[in-house]
Amino acid sequence: MMKKKKFFGLTALAIVLLGILCFLPLPIYVETVGRAQNVAQYVKVADKKDNTKGSLMLTYVNLVRATPVIYVASFFDKYAARLPQTQVSGSDSDSEYERIQNYYMQDAVNQAKAASLRLAGEKYQQKYLGIYVLSVLKDSTFKNKLMAGDTVTAIDGHYFTQAKDFISYLEKTNTSKKVTVTYLRKRQQHTAVGKTIRLPGTSRNGIGISLAERSQIVTKENVKTDMKGIGGPSAGLMLALQMYSQLSHEDLKLGRKIAGTGTISADGTVGEIGGIDKKVVAAQRAGATIFFAPDNKITAAQRKADPQAVSNYKEAKRAAAEYKLKLKIVPVKNITDALEYLKKS
Repeated sequence: MMKKKKFFGLTALAIVLLGILCFLPLPIYVETVGRAQNVAQYVKVADKKDNTKGSLMLTYVNLVRATPVIYVASFFDKYAARLPQTQVSGSDSDSEYERIQNYYMQDAVNQAKAASLRLAGEKYQQKYLGIYVLSVLKDSTFKNKLMAGDTVTAIDGHYFTQAKDFISYLEKTNTSKKVTVTYLRKRQQHTAVGKTIRLPGTSRNGIGISLAERSQIVTKENVKTDMKGIGGPSAGLMLALQMYSQLSHEDLKLGRKIAGTGTISADGTVGEIGGIDKKVVAAQRAGATIFFAPDNKITAAQRKADPQAVSNYKEAKRAAAEYKLKLKIVPVKNITDALEYLKKS
């Protein structure tokens, strides 16, 4: 009987230890090579998908919260990077971080629509919907009232047409003034009451949220996307190229497999992203022969924060050389750079 008790005790202890090793979340994320996906599967124009030969591919990294097992295993992956939680999600919870990434993807889709419609000569309007809540400061009186993912539509019954007017209204209020916030959560309207605070490190008043504008592209052109399972803003450039190709009825691929990354703005400006050294590997694994990489000048502020900082293009070139990749790395500052390259090559 004693031996059986000892056996079951040791078995229970082993199960607990195994559970800790496999499931205990650490304040670390592991980033490694993800995949390259044909953007055509996510985009419809006039209710039709693009079935022409070749592909325009978005690329993404695999980013997972480390457990002891994942952390140790990452040292056997030459592409893996271990990132502190503060660098990835700050003080946000995993669910808050996911909602923020979903917002960035929604915004990337909107900006890609605007850029592609403009290039195709189609009319559109960018309709302001409200303020998207990215996070709520711990000292905010709206903590546990507002949450990441909410859309603020009005303050004290005042509706605004741009974020700067919302900010200006709050700046003019007195500290500790009671305000009523109207917001949407899961398409349902709610209100919350709290007081303004002096924003940390400033002389301005506010309600203590980090925010971004939420908008919608309104056009007669039927451009739809389904980006479920993909977050972040880095697919913007490739989404815009795919949308433009379908809107203009211009085959940019010519049977080629073309990958890339970068944020996009309505005016076509391409922005820097993270993890590009892993994205070029994903692109080659998917058979890409061309890879578009953002090539923006490093600012003085960036250089001060990181003296070793380089542009995405240089980082991609360095990774391609290190890993002996054969795809062509093409620098882009604007979507027109990518279009000109594809039309001439």
